[in-house]
Amino acid sequence: MASISVIGTGNMGSAIAGIAAKGGAGVQIVARDIAKAQQLAEQVGGTAATFGEALSGDVVVLALPYAALADVITTYGSLLDGKVVVDVTNPVDFATFDGLTVPADSSAAAELQAALPGAKVVKAFNTNFAATLATGEVGGVPTTIVVAGDDDAAKAQLTEIVSAGGVAVADAGALKRARELEALGFLQMVLAVREQVPWTGGFAVRARRARV
Repeated sequence: MASISVIGTGNMGSAIAGIAAKGGAGVQIVARDIAKAQQLAEQVGGTAATFGEALSGDVVVLALPYAALADVITTYGSLLDGKVVVDVTNPVDFATFDGLTVPADSSAAAELQAALPGAKVVKAFNTNFAATLATGEVGGVPTTIVVAGDDDAAKAQLTEIVSAGGVAVADAGALKRARELEALGFLQMVLAVREQVPWTGGFAVRARRARV
């Protein structure tokens, strides 16, 4: 099984690291605050590193806000060549909370792939709230992670890690589908902010089986 590096120690990073560790994947936690990285690493039985240090994982999950992707690109750049890079962001305009900040014909994931041509970018986790990843269910329905990417082998690596951790995966196809996933993630956030759904709920997908 592939190993995984999770950059970020927030709710999403913690939940994703927990899923990977549950499935038996080697987990590296990376953060600017090494104390927080070490704390989460201890919880999941992994290792810790400071942001900027070498990434040991075959799969690198960017459990960060959209605005932080530029720093990842600057810091790691070609060091991510050959790695599966998972973008979990929703590029929301938080000043107005009235739309996405990327062009209508693009996505955060597409921008990331253009900036990291040697990496294999996969969009995933952005349509899931952290609580539903941690509990494994959404309103009584098992949590399903929807992925999109142009490299089938990259999606398969991520799917293997997630499926081993007990969470289903649905494959939405090519990376251009990330635009729709980001719009869905934004809509889910709007509903939560308007208190129409809880942050422990959200959209549920009934996948027949994990796609490997």
